Amino acid sequence: MPTPHVVVVMGVSGTGKTTVGRLLAAELGVPYAEADDFHPPANIEKMSAGIPLDDRDRAPWLDAIGAWAHGRLGRGGVVSCSALKRAYRDRLRAAAPGLFFLHLAGDRALIAQRLGQRRGHFMPGALLDSQFAALEPLGEDELGVTVTVTAEPEGITARAVAALRALPAATDSPTLPPTLPAEKPENPMERSHGSD
Repeated sequence: MPTPHVVVVMGVSGTGKTTVGRLLAAELGVPYAEADDFHPPANIEKMSAGIPLDDRDRAPWLDAIGAWAHGRLGRGGVVSCSALKRAYRDRLRAAAPGLFFLHLAGDRALIAQRLGQRRGHFMPGALLDSQFAALEPLGEDELGVTVTVTAEPEGITARAVAALRALPAATDSPTLPPTLPAEKPENPMERSHGSD
């Protein structure tokens, strides 16, 4: 059986990272970790007060997620993490080479509507603009796939599973990302990365 990958479900708040992450982990038969659980209390206090986190705030959070991902290398796992900037993803990859990123993407109006309907979460909608401003979509050289959140969570999960099955087995070595086969995206917001 091929060695499973460690997947980071990324995107701004309100894209459904937790829902899709849990579905994907169940489909792959691997553990799921919630990025919010890695935040120190000071970060949660800032976000609850509507204060955006800066890079100093995010460093220990990213390192904790990276350590979890590193511990899952060779065994597989799924973790949600906004991973908005390339530098954040590079930091995660430094800790756990070969990570696969599933970027859940959507326009601001849709995400704002979804956030407005969500209860019991410490991320206020007022921080959404700062997240969209910080977002750097996956680069062509980054291993992953971007899927719009207009699809149902099950459809997004199926798309991620198909992309993962197209990859060679995961390795622990920090080599260049494997090449995904070329495919026609279902829509302009949905495409594979790490291909020529």
